[in-house]
Amino acid sequence: MSRVVVIGGGVVGLATAYHLARRGTAVTVIDRGRPGDACSKGNLGWICPSLSHPVPAPGLTVQSLKWMLHRDSPLYIDPAFALSSAGWLWRFWRHCNQHDYHHGMGALSELNRRAFALYNELRADGVQFEMHEDGMLFLFLTDQGIERSFAEFQAFAELGLAVPSRLDREGVRAAEPRLAPDVRGGVRVLHERRVRPETLCAGLLARVQALGGEVRSGVSITGMTRRGTRATMVETAEGRLEADAFVLAAGSWSGHLAKSFGFSLPIQPGKGYSITITGPEAAPSHAVYLYEMRVGVSPFNGAMRLGGTMELSGLNDRIVPERVAAIRRAAARYLPGSTRGAAEVEWTGMRPLTPDGLPAIGRAPGFDNLYVATGHAMLGMTMAPVTGLAVAELVTGQTSSFDLKPFDPGRFQRR
Repeated sequence: MSRVVVIGGGVVGLATAYHLARRGTAVTVIDRGRPGDACSKGNLGWICPSLSHPVPAPGLTVQSLKWMLHRDSPLYIDPAFALSSAGWLWRFWRHCNQHDYHHGMGALSELNRRAFALYNELRADGVQFEMHEDGMLFLFLTDQGIERSFAEFQAFAELGLAVPSRLDREGVRAAEPRLAPDVRGGVRVLHERRVRPETLCAGLLARVQALGGEVRSGVSITGMTRRGTRATMVETAEGRLEADAFVLAAGSWSGHLAKSFGFSLPIQPGKGYSITITGPEAAPSHAVYLYEMRVGVSPFNGAMRLGGTMELSGLNDRIVPERVAAIRRAAARYLPGSTRGAAEVEWTGMRPLTPDGLPAIGRAPGFDNLYVATGHAMLGMTMAPVTGLAVAELVTGQTSSFDLKPFDPGRFQRR
């Protein structure tokens, strides 16, 4: 039996370990903290193939310049980060064009076609988690926003994803009666889903262990030993771990680890924020996206989560009060009363971003047995089962079910 070490216990790492264990591989998952406790813990949990687009987008360069100096804006770039990571930002902004955007949208859409089917397979195999399948509603304060967003969803529909429906003022209130008077209309996508991320990670973790996998928490990587093009072991503060293959799925920490392993992986953390309200007074019945404010709302069993924003400020878990306050204001403007409840928890997590907006999935450059699964930005929950299956196929020598060329980790070396 081959042995594989998965470095990183977020939702992508756990999904990869699950698919490997299903194939009879002896899997060990190691995480610097507790599995599922970083970026996979407090996000909105959206499974949304119809949002399969890269973060760098046409027009974002100009918009980001307007936003970047305001600490409560949808996108905030810390001045210290801008100086220290100017090269990465330049590469990111160079991808804010129509050609790269549409190329990335096509590649992501193709990979995400099986997202729902793979989530159904997780459930059928006994993975326990909270999932809702009642679609998503995008809300707008302006007619221009409705027109622009509806055209984007129609483009996704042409790629074979969900067909959107446009709702007028009366239509959105029929779907969500508690909306504020300022909401002018919406776009509904019926087949999108959401999970409560904590339950998904816990369910995957339990299933990996039931299949014989080992999980080690609080393990920090200090290096890797290689022989030629093969990695032979990872070195940790608790000793060495030998394996036949390794998977780097460490989220925002992947770039630093890749550098210590001997190759370049330009990952930067994009911090998001959320507020989880227990016993909310005014929860919507759907997952909703507050378009102009770039804030999402996910109702769960007995709770509701408000989340959003993108902050580029390096690796840190500081909660900036102004950014949390901006989420509250947005929710109150579209959904009066939605910020009140019995209790609440504020959270921040770091989404792993690549400069071209596409994840890195595949064999690491210069290695025969080291694989990469990271850089999913805001699509980690959508893409986790797909990525896990794709990497498991590569590791075990199966014919790939996916076209992974656009996601090749070696593309950064070529540039």
